[in-house]
Amino acid sequence: MTTEGDSRLAVIDLGSNSFRLVVFEAHSGASSRERKLSSFWRADDPEPPLGAWWKRTDEIYEPVRILAGGGKTGELTEQALDRALATINVFAQFCSAAGLPAQEIEAVATSAIRDAPNAEAVLASARDELGLTIRVLSPEQEARYGYLAAINSTDLQNGAVLDLGGGSLQLVEVEARAATALASWPLGAVRMTERFLPSDEPAGAKAIAKLRAHVASELEAASWLGGSARIVGIGGTLRNLAAAVQRAEGTAEFGVQGFKIGRGQLDQLIERLAAMEPAERGLVAGIKPARGDIILAGAIVVAEVLEAGGFKAIEVTEAGLREGIFFERLLAERDEPLLDDVRRASVLNLAAQYDPHAAHTRHVAALALGLFDELAAAGLHGGDADERELLTAACLLHDIGVAVDYDDHHKHSRYLVLNAGLPGFTPREVALIGQIIRYHRKGMPSLGPFAGLMNDGDAELLDRCAVLLRLAEDLERSRDQLVKEAHASVNGKSVTLELVADGPAEVPRWAVSREGELFERAFKRKLAVAPLEHA
Repeated sequence: MTTEGDSRLAVIDLGSNSFRLVVFEAHSGASSRERKLSSFWRADDPEPPLGAWWKRTDEIYEPVRILAGGGKTGELTEQALDRALATINVFAQFCSAAGLPAQEIEAVATSAIRDAPNAEAVLASARDELGLTIRVLSPEQEARYGYLAAINSTDLQNGAVLDLGGGSLQLVEVEARAATALASWPLGAVRMTERFLPSDEPAGAKAIAKLRAHVASELEAASWLGGSARIVGIGGTLRNLAAAVQRAEGTAEFGVQGFKIGRGQLDQLIERLAAMEPAERGLVAGIKPARGDIILAGAIVVAEVLEAGGFKAIEVTEAGLREGIFFERLLAERDEPLLDDVRRASVLNLAAQYDPHAAHTRHVAALALGLFDELAAAGLHGGDADERELLTAACLLHDIGVAVDYDDHHKHSRYLVLNAGLPGFTPREVALIGQIIRYHRKGMPSLGPFAGLMNDGDAELLDRCAVLLRLAEDLERSRDQLVKEAHASVNGKSVTLELVADGPAEVPRWAVSREGELFERAFKRKLAVAPLEHA
């Protein structure tokens, strides 16, 4: 439902392999703001306005494969043109039915249409017959949108961004979050498949060697690539490769955001795919059937980039060029369309979508973090900054599941965290946040199905954060901020909670008294509650 202050943007991405229409919606959190996406986030706002959110609300996908059969000239075949115009017509009709005016539609075309000598046939028909103006992106613009998608969906500070499409490969050098070099090569998965790999039989060693040598030769121009320690990849090929690795290794799955594909894992997958006929590759778990015949070439291109740069792994983000265009519009009033803190913005964005009680959740966070800091100062735990950030996220998101139902809302909240995603966090961190939330009401915490993602000491981290969130929730049980402060006093083998409240606080004192077992497991101290101190 669109309300005052909402704005939408439909991004139409006419790629070399697939055409997509994605609709984004943003809410400013202030009904007085102009209904305009670029006014969502003011230039001087350090983070999203309270109650503001954005998300993808619809998507249409069609594997048009416009580049297929074009040969060395890149000319689009009559069949490809027919498929393209039929899909663009569907997109135009969708936008009309959804009430999207021209200013809320951004249609762009990438490598295949950019390079085709007869591309004007598509552009003119879309413009004259369907009223849809398509902006053909330059290689630099395409690379920049990929960079904006990656930098606003990960915590990448220094390194590289890889964007692999059907027609081209873009690489961007990143230093202090800024794009310092952008380059593009015609090394897309469709192009490389048609040029080097057989269409009806497994790929032989000779064909693969020729493809590898060609990619390696082209990448010699990216002399800066070897100076990066980290690389982030976007695009359908990367998402499918990540999903295939997850399935092969039995990794707990809740999307591929932040998942890292190691070089060894990629090499094993390439070997497995090469032994199959193209039609069989789309049957591999994690790989979409429509992408099966081009996935091997894409995987080889990625492998050669890792080899050229000396990267041990590539981190995948689910964002793509479409999100880059959206963020450019969303953050238009800023000097650069970049989120200051991707991780915090992700948490606040998800919280704003589902939790209308910001005063409660932020007070819970303040109480929990206060206890976290005091117990660390007393030597009961290390006070790790990353652990503190996970606790903060769990506090702000612990009640979002009430949007589903109050009963079992701790489980509903975890579901939303895992499935809506928290860009910028690793899969391990998202799973930990989800488990902290899962145990914020009852039960003894367990890593459960996510144990395979965890590091040594994470079970203890989960105990600490879960009990601190429970205590803070207990202290704010009546949702009225009655308990202003809570202090922890360590006395030998016990910890005494000293509460500062505006009035009688029998409900929070009663609630806190039930958490002794988990507190003792987490901190090796018994828990007591001191007589009430009034504010």
